[in-house]
Amino acid sequence: MKLPVIKHLTQFIEENDKDYLVETIEVLENLTELESLKDEELDVIGELISNLYGALEVHKMIREGKDKKTALNDFMKRVLGSIDKA
Repeated sequence: MKLPVIKHLTQFIEENDKDYLVETIEVLENLTELESLKDEELDVIGELISNLYGALEVHKMIREGKDKKTALNDFMKRVLGSIDKA
């Protein structure tokens, strides 16, 4: 996950609508079922999906009252914490 990408996508949600991201996730998840995709291509799609889900999570925290910077930082701390535990 890349924080600048999540921040950019969060801004997109604020200016447009989260449904665009939800639909994009659905399309990308469907695309992963294509058997002819190479591992590298699946990795890229997976990274995009992760960033999209991350942006949706940050947006949810903002809607619940956190400011954008705090929501982004809290999200990344949670992600890094889960990686450390793995």
